[in-house]
Amino acid sequence: MRAGFIGAGGIAREMAITMRKLEDPEQVAAVMRQMRQPNEERENAWDDIPEIECTAVAARDLERAESFAGTYGFRKAYGSYEALLADPDIDLVYIALPHSHHCRWTKEALTAGKHVLCEKAFALNEEEAKEMVDLAKGKNLLLAEAIWTRYMPSRKIIEEIIQSGELGKIYTVSANLGYPVFMNERMFRPELGGGALLDLTVYPLNFASMFLGNDIRGISASCILDDHGVDGQNQVMMAYSDGKMASLFASMFTLTDRAGWIYGEKGNLEVQNINNPEAIRLYRHNKENVPFLEKEYSVPPQINGYEYEVISCALAIRNGKCECEEMPHSETLEIMRQMDRIRKVWKTY
Repeated sequence: MRAGFIGAGGIAREMAITMRKLEDPEQVAAVMRQMRQPNEERENAWDDIPEIECTAVAARDLERAESFAGTYGFRKAYGSYEALLADPDIDLVYIALPHSHHCRWTKEALTAGKHVLCEKAFALNEEEAKEMVDLAKGKNLLLAEAIWTRYMPSRKIIEEIIQSGELGKIYTVSANLGYPVFMNERMFRPELGGGALLDLTVYPLNFASMFLGNDIRGISASCILDDHGVDGQNQVMMAYSDGKMASLFASMFTLTDRAGWIYGEKGNLEVQNINNPEAIRLYRHNKENVPFLEKEYSVPPQINGYEYEVISCALAIRNGKCECEEMPHSETLEIMRQMDRIRKVWKTY
């Protein structure tokens, strides 16, 4: 899988570090063992190790692209996105641009016959996301959302704990994510899809979706707008048809504890840092209803967390799939739909 990057910013640099290490087949094999899933298709997937190569990068000016390529070992650099898409050596295009640019350049890449891994939030709204998905299906090309928590082994650990019954019946999920990123241009400019919702709240929403599902009966939400008119912080409450509830919070003004909690009748599960789980802890309640730590689950070591989505894309492409099983198109569209509903509740933009 020969990868081309569109965009040379911070997240592209992190992805470049990952992909360079994944050029080593032994590293790929180690990550694949962490990802192993108990179904026939995935069992067969381990027979061959996919080859991954950092091939090209494109930025808005050639000098920046050349600097990126030299730093991270890419063979080619382009001063325009169109030039990269015209390169026949590129199999997969990684879109690392502001949210407002995802739809256009994903469709351009698909039209050029390239598979696409697009950063989160996938698009500005569900309408754009559906256009992207429909085009990928029509072209029979892979299109995946780079929401890394969906691909991480920690997700499987949490699912197995829930399925084991150790928590009993689940009633409530809470999750928050906050970083002081309000000074970044893409965060405060409305035309770039700025605000906490698309960049930060998308993680608590995915956390709730993974462990409570999406049968949502109602959403209530509020936000605080910054001086530029984008949501600087927000709170979302979701009620589910089966009686469960989720309480979610995000802020681009301050660092929060980034904790996720899953509350059940027999115990509670703490996820330290929902953005990239560092530890998972199971708490029980004593006779006085005071929680105590019963067990801590280790999270596998990682390159930086992006490796799982990369390998999932490589396997999906090899198997002729248009989507990754960890984040199928239906889930991507559902999360976009939820964010559209939240903005309608806000009645702000």
